[in-house]
Amino acid sequence: MSARKSIAVLVSGGVDSAVVVHQLAQDKSLDLHLFYIRIGMDNGEGDCSAEEDIEMCSLIARRYGLPLEVVPLHQEYWDNVMAYALRTVREGLTPNPDIMCNSMIKFGYFEERVGREFDLTATGHYATTIIDAEGRKWLGTAVDPVKDQTDFLARISRRQLEHLIFPLGAMPKSDVRRIAAEAKLPNALRRDSQGICFLGKINYNDFIRRHLGERPGPIVEIETGRKLGEHRGFWFHTIGQRKGLGLSGGPWFVVRKDVDENVIYVSRGYDTEKQYGKTLHLAEMHFITEDPWGTAADSPEGVRLTFKNRHSPEFLPGTIRRLPDARGEYVIESDVKVQGIAPGQFAAVYDPEHRVCYGSGIISGGAISL
Repeated sequence: MSARKSIAVLVSGGVDSAVVVHQLAQDKSLDLHLFYIRIGMDNGEGDCSAEEDIEMCSLIARRYGLPLEVVPLHQEYWDNVMAYALRTVREGLTPNPDIMCNSMIKFGYFEERVGREFDLTATGHYATTIIDAEGRKWLGTAVDPVKDQTDFLARISRRQLEHLIFPLGAMPKSDVRRIAAEAKLPNALRRDSQGICFLGKINYNDFIRRHLGERPGPIVEIETGRKLGEHRGFWFHTIGQRKGLGLSGGPWFVVRKDVDENVIYVSRGYDTEKQYGKTLHLAEMHFITEDPWGTAADSPEGVRLTFKNRHSPEFLPGTIRRLPDARGEYVIESDVKVQGIAPGQFAAVYDPEHRVCYGSGIISGGAISL
């Protein structure tokens, strides 16, 4: 008789990870062990409603007779993800803490200390995996394009991917809700979490203000140079932002930030060309499994791809080429206008049919042309 395959299941208290447990529990050849990663600080910062979440996870564990452990990674989260977010914001860039949390915490520290003791780690992310003819494992997109989360996974490593399974990737969210209702799971009707994971219920601006303070400066209309108002610090704003500017006669969009002079530049109108661009310069390109393009990306015409420059259901078509220098930077030329190209954000790159996520690059300031 063959040994049962051991699976570490990351649970959050939400319906997605609960349905993962339900689905995997039907397979009696699997030995499941549930883990909740607690990343909130002891002072309450970034608590992510942990007590309520843990209680829900405990209900799921008892329902299926499975062990549940809480893995505290408070300091690791602060030293890596929170510190990265604050450093990036201070530099005038737009961070993505959720991407860093996946690569450094969930599939970094957790895997190194706990997950590696199991045959596989399962999560509730909406993604899939694809095995090619050579036996290589690639990160695949989810069936549900609205819920697809491959852009949040676009900085994980090949080694991390090798150990992961995504049981929800082949089903739409509606099926997940239906399964939860039919199984009478205690969190079947629980709302999906919104916003930035590491803040939980904490207001983003309050968090930034607490750590970076305020630095008032002018808000200027970029076409005319006219001062329209004041901001409380460039770090409260990001390229493409419309709400929270406190300006009348809009809509106004943030189109540029001058960090040295502490100036926020805006442009008026939904159709203002200043909030769009077609060129994205990418630094620190990271490939999950391997570079799919090789020297083809060195050609002037580049190679075809699709990409995301923010979390959305849209995969934008374009070409990508590697710049002829030693830094290994890439440039994406989009076929369509891209709204809100924000330096510091990650652009996830895919094959032309957006079936495979190859990895991601960090959007650099070179992407902005005004």
